[in-house]
Amino acid sequence: MIPSKYQRFVFAFFMALLMSCLMSFVITLFNVGLVDNVLIIWLKAWAFAFVVAFPAVTLVAPIVAKLTQLFIAKDT
Repeated sequence: MIPSKYQRFVFAFFMALLMSCLMSFVITLFNVGLVDNVLIIWLKAWAFAFVVAFPAVTLVAPIVAKLTQLFIAKDT
């Protein structure tokens, strides 16, 4: 198991992996349609998207968490 001190990076890894997968697939289909080699095109796009998404999520997640707290009511 991975030590809990790395929770932020494990979260960022899986969030980036799944979101880049979904978004690159949708955008690939939107841009090229269901062509013969769409799987190869998508996998290349996904690889590139993940390389960008992982550091982005790692950097942005703490900011988003703080912004979220501004909009969530505190229990009384």
